[in-house]
Amino acid sequence: MIGVGVVGYGYWGPNLVRNFAETPGARIASVSDLNTQRLELAMARHPCIQATTDAAKLIDNPLVDLVAISTPVSTHFDLAMRALRAGKHVLVEKPLTRNSEDGLRLIEEADRRGLQLFVDHTFIYTGSVRKLRELVQTGELGQLYYYDSTRVNLGLFQHDVDVIWDLAVHDLAIMDYVLPMSPVAVSTTGICHVPGGTENIAYLTLFFQEKVIAHINVNWLSPVKVRRTMIGGSRKMVVYDDVDVAEKLKVYDKGITVKNSPEALYKMLVAYRTGDMWAPQLDTTEALALEARQIVRSIETGVCLATDGRTGLRVVQLLEAATESMRRRGNVTELQTEMDAA
Repeated sequence: MIGVGVVGYGYWGPNLVRNFAETPGARIASVSDLNTQRLELAMARHPCIQATTDAAKLIDNPLVDLVAISTPVSTHFDLAMRALRAGKHVLVEKPLTRNSEDGLRLIEEADRRGLQLFVDHTFIYTGSVRKLRELVQTGELGQLYYYDSTRVNLGLFQHDVDVIWDLAVHDLAIMDYVLPMSPVAVSTTGICHVPGGTENIAYLTLFFQEKVIAHINVNWLSPVKVRRTMIGGSRKMVVYDDVDVAEKLKVYDKGITVKNSPEALYKMLVAYRTGDMWAPQLDTTEALALEARQIVRSIETGVCLATDGRTGLRVVQLLEAATESMRRRGNVTELQTEMDAA
C-alpha cells in the first residue's frame, strides 16, 4: 500500500486527495496546507488523514511514500527536492519548475536515488487526447500539416505566472504527447493589460523540421470559454473540443488533392475532398483517476509514465523559449532538436 501525502489543498489538491483515496493500492496518509480552514475541510471529508500546516512534517512522515505537490510553481522545486532527498516519490502539478535548470536537477536527483518523478499533465490521460494520439500515430490522418489550438476564457488571473505558463502549458504537453516530432523553433507575441501584472494574451507559433506548423492562442480576457484543437492531415482532419460534452472528438474526411499531371506544372490544380464526419467512442474514465492508478503501478513496477520528469522538462524548455521570444517581440527562438535530459 502506497501512502500519499498531498501538499496544498486549494484548487487542485482536493481532486488529488479524492482520486488517490479511491485508487487501489494507495491511501491518503497526510495533507498539508497553510490555511487551517482548508485542512478542517480535508479532515471532514477524510477523517483518517493526518493534517498539518508544515509541509516538511508531511514530507518526513514515514507513512508517506509519494508526495503530491499542488502549490504555486514558485514553490515546486524546493518542495520536490526536499521530498526526493527524503526518499519519497514525487508528483508535481504543472509546470514542473520555473526553469529548465531546476527541472534537470530534480530529474538527476530522482535518478540518483532510484525514485520516480511525475508531472501532473492531466490532459494526457483523457480519453480524447489518447484517441487523438492514436489517430496520429496510426496514420489515420495521413501526413500532418498543422496543429492549431485555442484555449481562452475570462480569468483566472494568476499572480506568479503569465498566461503562457498557466494555459499554453496544457497545449504544449498535449502536442508533445500527440505529435511524433518535436518543434525546432518558436515565435511568441503577448501583451499585458493589468498594471504590474503579467501577459494575459499570447500567440505562439512553433516550427518543425517537417512541413508542419503549430499555433497556440491563449487568453485570460475572452468573453467565452474555448478549448479547441484542430489537427490537419493529408487524409483526414480532426477537431478536439473539450467544452463539447457530447462529442469531444470529431474526425472529418476532408482535405485537398493536388493533381499530378503535366498541366500542373503550369496551372495549380487542387481538388477538394468532402466526406463523412464521425465521432469516435471515447474512454470516459476520469483522467486523474487513470493517472493515479498508473502512478501507483509505475511505483510498484518501476516503469516510467508518459508524464515523467523528462516530459515535464521538455514542456518547461518550450515555455522558456516561448517566453524569451515574447520578450523580444516575437523574434524566433531556436530550440534543441533533442530535448530529453537523459
